[in-house]
Amino acid sequence: MSNTITTTNFNFPDQKSVYRGKVREVYNINDDLLVMVATDRLSAFDVVLPKGIPYKGQILNQIATRFMELTEDIVPNWLIATPDPNVAVGHLCEPFKVEMVIRGYVSGHAAREYAAGKRQICGVTMAEGLKENDKFPEPIITPTTKADNGSHDEDISREDILAKGIVTEEDYIVLEKYTRDLFQRGTEIASERGLILVDTKYEFGKTKDGVIVLIDEIHTPDSSRYFYADGYQERQDKGEEQKQLSKEFVRRWLIENGFQGQDGQQIPEMTDAYIESVSERYIELYENILGEKFVKADIANIDQRIEKNVVEYLSTKE
Repeated sequence: MSNTITTTNFNFPDQKSVYRGKVREVYNINDDLLVMVATDRLSAFDVVLPKGIPYKGQILNQIATRFMELTEDIVPNWLIATPDPNVAVGHLCEPFKVEMVIRGYVSGHAAREYAAGKRQICGVTMAEGLKENDKFPEPIITPTTKADNGSHDEDISREDILAKGIVTEEDYIVLEKYTRDLFQRGTEIASERGLILVDTKYEFGKTKDGVIVLIDEIHTPDSSRYFYADGYQERQDKGEEQKQLSKEFVRRWLIENGFQGQDGQQIPEMTDAYIESVSERYIELYENILGEKFVKADIANIDQRIEKNVVEYLSTKE
């Protein structure tokens, strides 16, 4: 199997601490910079699967950093540099304890809730008479709490976020505006590529100067769902499934094999052939979302490559 990076144990100059997320590992450099390493880990249903996917980290990192560049005129972000295909370096921020989820269509979690008879999600009312993958009249914001590793993110309403003091009203108004602006820009870029941006999530933080910025990832197949625009309406009219560009194909495979992250369920065996197919799907996602050919980085000694590139970059910052 190709070389993958699923865990890191770097010790960079002036390193203070390391935070390990579901798929990213974040190194605090001197309480000033963050070095975010995108690993090849794959997570679904809030569970990290046992095997890495070749090139996945590179793909996520390169899509996210490209979209940061494509949106920095409308929303400031944390990014400073990308010294390695798997690495982003940015400003140390204090993250908000909510994820801003925005949905343009009745898909995924919203569709599952709708099918169960619910007509409200995160305090937002969904109209009667919609079917799976229909477009909402207007995009809806359905925030979730930011769970620690191993626990599930929970839906939460704007009212509860403010009532519990998780975010101040003044800041939350900015988060909502940024979420809508980013989704609008993402929708326009997707449309140019023959895609529909169905739903996505954004994370925000505050810099030391108190500026609200976009952090983490943006418009990647891990944080977003895309449909192919061509044939969308015909498929809806016929009640057929939509052609998706997202991690949903992994979730579907897990569900078909009896796994939804519930206690006592076994993660199905991931064969080399299956892992290879997931890697190919991620490359397809990259090429469609960015409209360009994916160039595979050298992964013969991926750990050493990352360490060398980051250390060289940090030495220029001293």
